[in-house]
Order: sequence, then structure tokens, then C-alpha cells
Amino acid sequence: MNNWTKYSVGYFKPPVCEHKWVFKDHVEKAPRWCSVDLRDGNQALIVPMSLDEKLAMFKALCDIGFKEIEVGFPAASETEFEFLRKLIDDDLIPEDVTVQVLTQSREHIIRKTFDSLVGAKKAVVHLYNSTSFAQRQQVFRMEKDEIKKIATDGAELIKEIAKEYPGTEFQYEYSPESFTGTEPEFALEVCNAVIDIWEPTPGSKVIINLPATVEMSMPHVFADQIEYMSENLHCRENVVVSLHPHNDRGTGVADAELGLLAGADRIEGTLFGNGERTGNVDIVTLAMNMFTHGVDPELDFSDMPAAVEMYEKYTGMVVEPRHPYSGSLVFAAFSGSHQDAIAKGMKWREETDPSRWTVPYLPIDPHDVGREYEADVIRINSQSGKGGVAYIIERDYGYVIPKAMRAEVGYMMKDISDKAHEELKPAEIFDVFEKKYINYFKPLDITEAYFSHFSSTKTESEDGFAVHMKVVIDGGEPKEYDGRGNGRLDAVANALKKTDYKFNYKFVTYSEHAISQESNSKAAAYICIEDEVGRQFWGVGTQADIILASVNALVSALNRMNDVNHFIK
Repeated sequence: MNNWTKYSVGYFKPPVCEHKWVFKDHVEKAPRWCSVDLRDGNQALIVPMSLDEKLAMFKALCDIGFKEIEVGFPAASETEFEFLRKLIDDDLIPEDVTVQVLTQSREHIIRKTFDSLVGAKKAVVHLYNSTSFAQRQQVFRMEKDEIKKIATDGAELIKEIAKEYPGTEFQYEYSPESFTGTEPEFALEVCNAVIDIWEPTPGSKVIINLPATVEMSMPHVFADQIEYMSENLHCRENVVVSLHPHNDRGTGVADAELGLLAGADRIEGTLFGNGERTGNVDIVTLAMNMFTHGVDPELDFSDMPAAVEMYEKYTGMVVEPRHPYSGSLVFAAFSGSHQDAIAKGMKWREETDPSRWTVPYLPIDPHDVGREYEADVIRINSQSGKGGVAYIIERDYGYVIPKAMRAEVGYMMKDISDKAHEELKPAEIFDVFEKKYINYFKPLDITEAYFSHFSSTKTESEDGFAVHMKVVIDGGEPKEYDGRGNGRLDAVANALKKTDYKFNYKFVTYSEHAISQESNSKAAAYICIEDEVGRQFWGVGTQADIILASVNALVSALNRMNDVNHFIK
């Protein structure tokens, strides 16, 4: 990596900057959004979109809420010309949406651009030329005055030619392409010259678009450049400062956010950041970042899965699983500590204030973008913990695993996932839980149990329960046993002592609950027993009657103990 020595800083800091943006902590309102998916995004695709795909995506962008959409470079491509004509001729542009078209500063291109817009009610005509030091030196081999003249000649042509098309309300936009590689003083000089020609008014504002055509600096330097431009542009009150960040350094979103703090009013970008090289700024992430700060982004991503599906269908691109807010895994928690915190946070929210979202590890409520807790939040693999497994079993199947039991069940699932090298789905988790713990009736099974209460008016010791039950061992013939005890389970335990097998254990804990609130709901009981050397065994029983559920839980625990002790031969 010694080749780093051939690189040097290619950006220019502004001559003065007060760093006012530093004292703002978040973007307080949505900018004007302009989607460039159909231009910048489309030209970056391996296989550009067809006419039908463009039409479908244009409608989808309108449905999301974009009010400005750059539809192409109609003078440079017959396909883009036809697409724009289709939108206009078939009246497919909503009343509140403005289309934007791109043009270079050449007369025949500008004239064809205006021809493509005949019949449009509103349009933004976007003029650009490169102003960067590297392009002036290496590509155009021109001096600053010559570059500036390209911009001003184009601005004058647009202003004059627009008069020939009185049926359309035009707004003008100028971009000093490669702004980030241009000396800020020169960029300001060119932009002000264009502004002076277009003479903006409150009712006819000019857009000055400052593109990070190539990201060259850290975001705070870009913010300084934007603040300098915003503070020194002519007719600033009638100028819309727009940003068009690319993502070469991976900080396009940060550039846009700090640029908005520094005075910008508008953002050009694409869904999920599609674009040349590393892409344009990701408008989905920008909008959702505002959303998480309690700011209305004025774009609708309430059905994020549909937006992802639409994008992938029409572009052939893929939204990565970890893509912010939209990827398939962005709400997934595999870590045990994360799962435990999320489960507790969700419960705390339900118990306290459901109107506020402060759940640990989840910056937004998945429901707000059309995702489901059930499928997306807590996922189980070899890294997961007891809390996540218990959460899934309770959420999907209604079993509230006792706290003391969770570690054992959690480690069991982790071990299975680790050996299989696979994530465990909820159904797989419950299948294991059910087979290992619930109504585990082999080799011991109590097929019938009838309880009666007995008491004495003379002594408390003569108060308890009697049981008459049928016991089956390892599929043999049922045998009948009776027992008495101070409680139903004590009575069952005493009856079992009359069998031919040594049931040497003690009770550790017991709990129960209804699995659902319905009239025909089942009850679940949980029992932990301990053998003579201190090993603990859990059993779970279910039945419509809670007493019989507890009997089933005891039988399950005894059979689990037998799997280790083998006291039933």
C-alpha cells in the first residue's frame, strides 16, 4: 500500500467560514426532494430500464411522494426523449409533480431539450458544465474565464429560448459540475454570474445545485463549502441551494445532512443510493434518519418491503441485507444480550407508554416501515441467548418459560444451531421445545388421575388430597395406584412410590398460566425436580384442566430425569 504517496488533497477549502452549521444538532425540516433515479440512476445500470419500466418507476416515485423528478437528458438520448413525450402526451404527470431535464450548454442541445417539453405544465431545465481544476486543466484545457463563459452563454440561451414556449412554467437550475474539486471562490463567481442572468424573483426562484460529483473531502469540509456558497450567493432569498452528493468516500449521507445544516434547501438523490461508481446519496436513508428524529420527511416509506421490491424489479439491483432501514436483516438481533434488551424494552413499552418508541437496539418501530416483529426482530442462531428463545416461544406459541428454565432451553437451541451451522426458525425452535419438554410421556405415563379432597375437623394433618390413577410403564398394561398427600402433586408422588421403580427426587419450583384467554384455552404448568446428586430436570404439561396439566408436567420432568438416571428399566 505504499502507493498512497501518489495521492494528495484534491479539494479546496473556502476562504472564510463561520462554521454556523456546527451549532445545529439535527435537520429540522424536510428539504425539497428531487429523485434522479430515472437519469443518474438509470445511466448507472448494466441494463438500463425499458420505457415500460421507466413509466412504472415514475409512478412509484410519485406514489412515494416525490414532487420533483429528473426524467432524463432528452437531447442526448432518443429513448429519454420518447419517455418524456410519453409522460406529457398521455398526461401521466400529476398536477403537483414537476419534471426535470438535463442539458449541456450548447444551443442545439438546449433547443431540443425545450422541444421535448412542449405541452408540459411545469418543468425544471437543468444546465450544467464542469468547473473543477482537474477538468479545466486536463479535459478542456481552458482558463477560468472560458469555463465561466460556457455557463453564462448557456444561461442566456435558456432564458431567451424559454420565451418561445409560453405554455410551460419553467424553473432554471445550474450545476457547477465537480463542485467539490472547484475552488469555492471560482464556483461562487460562476454561480453568481448565472444568477445575475436569470434574475430570480420570489415567484420564480433559481436552483443552484452544488454536486459532490466525486466525494473528495470529509463531510465537515463539504459543509464549510456549502455554508460559504449559501452565505455569498446573489439574491439568496430567491435562490434554492441544492445538493447532489455522490458516495465515493462512503459518506454521501453525512455530506447531505451536514450540507442541509449549512444552508442547503434541496437534495437530489436516488432510492437506496443507486448511481455511477459508488452511487448517489441514498434518499431512503436520509428521509428515515429525519423520521427517527421526529421530523416528517414528507416521503412515504411506510411499506418499505414494497419499495425494495419495486426498486429491485425495475433496476435489477439488490438492496443489501444490512442496508439501513430497508435491508432484510436490519431489525434482526442474533446476540443474546441484544435479544434480552429488546424483549424487555418491548414489554416495558406495552406496560408504560405505547405512544413513544425507546426500545433498545431498535432505532425505529419496524411496523412504521411495514416490517413485522414476528419475522424480523429476534432471530436465533448459535450466538443467541436465553431471552431471545423465550421471547419467540412466548410470542408465537404462548408458553411463558420460567426465568430459571430459560438458560437451559436457550443453551439447547444454541447448541443445535451451532452444530447445524444454521439459523433456527420459530417453528423449528418450538418443535424441539415441544419434543423435549411438553407432555413427554415415555417411558412413564399417567393415563388417568382422579382426585378427591379429605379433611378432618379434629386435626390439620388430616387435610389433603387423595388420588386414584392409572400408570403405564414403557407401553405396558396400565396399573392402578392410590396415594394421599397434602397437595395433589404430593398425592401423585406418593402413589408413584408404590410402583416397582425408585422415584428419588424433590420438588424445586412450580408455575402455571393459561396459554390463551379464550374459553377453550389450555393451561400450561412447569415443574422442576432435583435428583439425589443435585441435577435439575424441567417438565412442561398442558391440558384443559390446570391440575392435570401439572400432573403432565411432573411426568415430563420424571421422564427427562430417567433419560439421565435410567431408573425405569
